[in-house]
Amino acid sequence: MAQDYVWYAGLPFPAVGYNSEVIKAAHETLVLKDEDILTVTYPKSGTHWMIEVLCLIHTKGDPKWIRSEVLFDRAPWIETERGYQLTIDRKEGPRLLTSHLPIHLFPKSFFSSKAKVIYVIRNPNDVLISGYYFWGLTKLAKETESLEQYFEWFMQGHVPYGSWFDHVRGWVSLREKENVLILSYEEMKKEPRNTIEKICSFLGKVLEPAELDLVLENSSFQAMKENKMSNLSHMPEELIPADIKLIRKGVPGDWKNHFTPAQTQAFKKTFQEKMAGLPAELFPWD
Repeated sequence: MAQDYVWYAGLPFPAVGYNSEVIKAAHETLVLKDEDILTVTYPKSGTHWMIEVLCLIHTKGDPKWIRSEVLFDRAPWIETERGYQLTIDRKEGPRLLTSHLPIHLFPKSFFSSKAKVIYVIRNPNDVLISGYYFWGLTKLAKETESLEQYFEWFMQGHVPYGSWFDHVRGWVSLREKENVLILSYEEMKKEPRNTIEKICSFLGKVLEPAELDLVLENSSFQAMKENKMSNLSHMPEELIPADIKLIRKGVPGDWKNHFTPAQTQAFKKTFQEKMAGLPAELFPWD
C-alpha cells in the first residue's frame, strides 16, 4: 500500500503533487494571517463548490475571476507542493486557501490567529461513493478493484487523508469558536441562498440582492460544470480522464443506488459508534 501514497504522520496522501516535507512545513511552519479565509473539508465533500462560492462573494458575483484563473490557484491547497508555494508567495491582502488536513496536522499558527475556517461536512455514505469513483479512476491514489474493496478501505481509514470519522470529529470539536463555521453539503444543496447569506455574515461581507443572485447563478452545478477553470479540464489526461472532470452527479443520497443492505447496516453501526455524543443537527441527512 505504501508505494501508492505519500505518507506523513501515519496518514496516506495522494501520490501526485504531495511530499512529506511540504506537508510537514504546512503543519509546523506555515504562518496563517488573521485575514486569511480557509475552506477545510474531508475530500469529496463539496470543496470546489465552496471555493467557487467564496470567490464569487469576493467579487460580488462577477464571474470574471473564476473564468480566468484555475480554481487550484485561486484558493491553493496549503499541503500540496504547488499550493504551499503559492500560499507563501502571496504577501498582500486576504488569502483564500484550502485544505483537507485533519485538525492535528493543520497549521499550528491557526490556533493563535483570527484566520477563519469554513468546514464543510457531507454525508459520509455519499463521500464514500464519490471517492470510489474519483480516486478509482484517477492516477492520484491506490487503485481499487471493486466497490466492496473500497468500502472496506474507507471504513478502516485506508484512503487519502485517512478516516472520515476522525477528520470530522476533530474539526467539529471547534464548532464553538467564533472563527470556525461548520456547514453541511446537504444544507448548501437544500438552501443555497440561506447558506451564502450565512457565509457572508460569518465573513462580515454584505451583498446586495442582485449580487447574491449572481453568486447563486455562477456557482450552480451547471455553471461549474461548464467553467473550464473549475471543472478540472486543465488537468493532464493521464492523471484525470476527461470523462470524470469535476463532479459526477453532486446529488445527495446517491449512495442508496450503490450500497447493499449489509453495507448500509455496517456503515450505520460504525457511524453511530464513532460519532456518538455529537449533536444530531451536525448531520442533516437521512
